[in-house]
Amino acid sequence: MRTLYYIAHADVVIDPEVPVPDWPLNARGRARHQACAERMGPLAAVWSSTEQKALDGAEILARAKGLAPQAHAPLHENDRSATGFLPGPQFEAHADAFFANPEQSVGGWERAVDAQARMLAALRHVVAHSPDEGDIAVIAHGGVGALFRAHLMGAPIDRSHDQPQGVGGGHLMAVALPDWRLVRDWTAIETL
Repeated sequence: MRTLYYIAHADVVIDPEVPVPDWPLNARGRARHQACAERMGPLAAVWSSTEQKALDGAEILARAKGLAPQAHAPLHENDRSATGFLPGPQFEAHADAFFANPEQSVGGWERAVDAQARMLAALRHVVAHSPDEGDIAVIAHGGVGALFRAHLMGAPIDRSHDQPQGVGGGHLMAVALPDWRLVRDWTAIETL
């Protein structure tokens, strides 16, 4: 059995003047990813989206494992470029509507059903293009991670599948391959 670790990036530098995909990890986020890298066993491959925060997390993990990280653009977060940065309460309201109305675009955001299909295809690509043996880590995002978890559970899209809130992201799930079975639910990356 191989394991796919789906890692939602940790804490970021929030800057309304910078496009969200360009936000890097902040010092706490970097430290949490470093703690994860020190606890995680050997890996055959480390992948990420092309968003800066995911690239940062992948670089930390890959360096610790003696690997070169690989980026795959379709692993990105749900496309929210139509609204850009939204302050906390506005963002939360949009996110709630995104999950509650998965077949509708909320404020121009990518539909949840489309983001889920894209993420599933991207993860299948990652597995198909990784070594045949050894575990794989993917550093991506919480929103699409919730969509992935809903799929794994055979459940409808719902925000209840999101990682625990209020701690700056940074949770992982472990998925057994080749049967794509959830074997570890959202766990804070520094406690792995």
